[in-house]
Amino acid sequence: MNEVNHRGWHNRGYLPHLDAGEAWQFITFRLADSLPRGVVESWKAELEEDGNRDRKLLEKVDDYLDRGHGSCVLKRPEISEYVENSFRHFDGDRYELSAWVVMPNHVHVLVKTTIEFPVGKVVGSWKMHTTRQINARLGEHGRLWQPDYFDRFIRNEQHFLRVVNYIEGNPVSAGLVGAPEDWRFSSACARKNGTP
Repeated sequence: MNEVNHRGWHNRGYLPHLDAGEAWQFITFRLADSLPRGVVESWKAELEEDGNRDRKLLEKVDDYLDRGHGSCVLKRPEISEYVENSFRHFDGDRYELSAWVVMPNHVHVLVKTTIEFPVGKVVGSWKMHTTRQINARLGEHGRLWQPDYFDRFIRNEQHFLRVVNYIEGNPVSAGLVGAPEDWRFSSACARKNGTP
């Protein structure tokens, strides 16, 4: 592992992260207005004594996001296209992209970073690039995305397949479409159309 570029397990305030070269990661990040901090804090207090707190908190966050809170600017096709193109731009160069979905207020990506480009740098690049494009399109200024992101290290092939199914099935579980490949801004749709 390159000590200069990759920090291993670390904490940037409140979320633990694994930053390692050539590791598959399940990344989730969301629009800044999609989930008020007070809502998360109340869930944390509610689950404080729960032994499965982290898992239950993530389930609550996922459910809340899937209900479409916030501005949901990502439901606009021209906006979602910026995000999808950003993911695909350096695929095969800076990282390997396996699965993705652009939901109305959040995104999920399954990516394997390279030694030269740690996960934080990749996510930061996606956010910076898309913020400029989307804010220009909307005539807005300021923060578009949440400051942090969620990441989960992929442990094995079974975990990898579960994550692909979760990512591509997210529009179905949110009630947006009947089949994963019907959601336009997803790896399932791209695969169906022969443009992975």
